[in-house]
Amino acid sequence: MEEKTQLLVCLGAATAANCIPCFDYYYQKAQACGLAPEDIQAAVECAYKIKNNINMLMKNSIRTLTGQEGDACPLPDGKCSPKCGS
Repeated sequence: MEEKTQLLVCLGAATAANCIPCFDYYYQKAQACGLAPEDIQAAVECAYKIKNNINMLMKNSIRTLTGQEGDACPLPDGKCSPKCGS
């Protein structure tokens, strides 16, 4: 895998994992490597989408366990898998 791609993956993973020291480390490497700020932001935005989806899945699971109704699919296109719970 190309170094720039690997750094973008690491930045996304650090974002999704809520690891500020990891993000800072890979951000410094990304800047030194010459990655464009818009590419870094795109990786971060992708990670936010994953984090938001998993948060919605957790919320739906809790609603189901507590007998509440109204699950909402966390995916933007509304095409959840059976594992999603919606």
